[in-house]
Amino acid sequence: MLEYINRKYKPKPNDLVAEYRVEPNRISIEKACEHIAGESSIGTWTTIATMNEKIAAKLKPNVYSIDKKTKEVKIAYPAQLFEAGNMPQIYSAIAGNIFGMKAVKGLRLQDISFPKSILDKFSGPKFGIKGIRKLLRVKKRPLVGTIVKPKVGLNEKQHAQVAYESWLGGLDVVKDDENLTSMSFNNFEKRIKQTLKLRDKAENETGEKKIYMPNVTAETSEMLERAKFVKKQGGEYIMIDIITCGWSGLQTLRDANLGMVIHAHRAMHGAFTENPKHGISMLTIAKTSRLIGVDQIHVGAILGKMKGGEEEVVAIGEEIEEKIIQPDKEDHVLAQKWHNIKPVLAVCSGGLEPSKIPELVKAMGNDIVMQFGGGCHGHPDGTFSGAKAIRQALDAAMQKIPLSEYAEYHSELKKALKKWK
Repeated sequence: MLEYINRKYKPKPNDLVAEYRVEPNRISIEKACEHIAGESSIGTWTTIATMNEKIAAKLKPNVYSIDKKTKEVKIAYPAQLFEAGNMPQIYSAIAGNIFGMKAVKGLRLQDISFPKSILDKFSGPKFGIKGIRKLLRVKKRPLVGTIVKPKVGLNEKQHAQVAYESWLGGLDVVKDDENLTSMSFNNFEKRIKQTLKLRDKAENETGEKKIYMPNVTAETSEMLERAKFVKKQGGEYIMIDIITCGWSGLQTLRDANLGMVIHAHRAMHGAFTENPKHGISMLTIAKTSRLIGVDQIHVGAILGKMKGGEEEVVAIGEEIEEKIIQPDKEDHVLAQKWHNIKPVLAVCSGGLEPSKIPELVKAMGNDIVMQFGGGCHGHPDGTFSGAKAIRQALDAAMQKIPLSEYAEYHSELKKALKKWK
């Protein structure tokens, strides 16, 4: 068998580096690493006559770091192992058969560092943070938005009306939920037309730019048709469930170059990210999404109903926003130079309500979208007042005024704070 462990190896600029957390199954961690490196590249379970030294020298990966205490392992793969512009193939290698091997009882892909030769084959975000701010005409403050609730059940007219009240109350963004596509009771095309019509009305009445994010998630060809329909109706944003659509679907949508902002929802990510000893980290998913070309992506809310601690969420936020990431052992972050790939806007959502805004801004900074579902529509006086309370809380946070003090002169915020103590 080939020897893949080489602790003296230093990754080359054109290597793809993957970090794993390895739980060996009744073997040494070194032997487990041999299996992982081989199965994810050129190896197999036994010696074969078709292997030659030329192949091994050119394509063999190197396990250059093994931390037995944390069980973290780093493997450098030569770029020639990958079809540079084919994300499904890249994942089939570094996150494919290795998860089903008997050699490991637990395996987690913690991070990937992409070389420039791979970065150059992907478009990255078309708009990024600067492009989104220019489109919305919001220079500094965070963006605030909502998800129409209930998730499903409203007809097209009811959906559009909820969106309208949200915009009128001061929110920038309204989006579909992850499982709302084209339903028997809420047709996609009718919903788009009616909601965008009320978007235009809200813009005229408020003097502010308003955004609607329709969910175009579907089979790939249908998804493209829906995205084109949104554009034809004057829409500027589209939303895609990146995990259920897969990297192929996301690449197809981005490469269509439709000139619309792509909002990435991470529905189903927990199936990969939940177990700290097995699966794929959200950091890895976010980095891959940035490379392919989403403009904004859900990263967690720290304070809401969804899992994800502050360190993890902040680390993901930094990774998708910065041009150069320095290695950080504690957060499982590998070094990454993003070169010409634009930064992505982090989206925080899941159980948020107005009282959480100051702390979230303090942790994440201004370059975020904060989305409120029940925290908007659950206001005692309804959606319009819920939206006003959110915008009031944001205004207070930006002026560094305590919410309790600001609420004395803003009844919507006062009622929200009373409900969500």
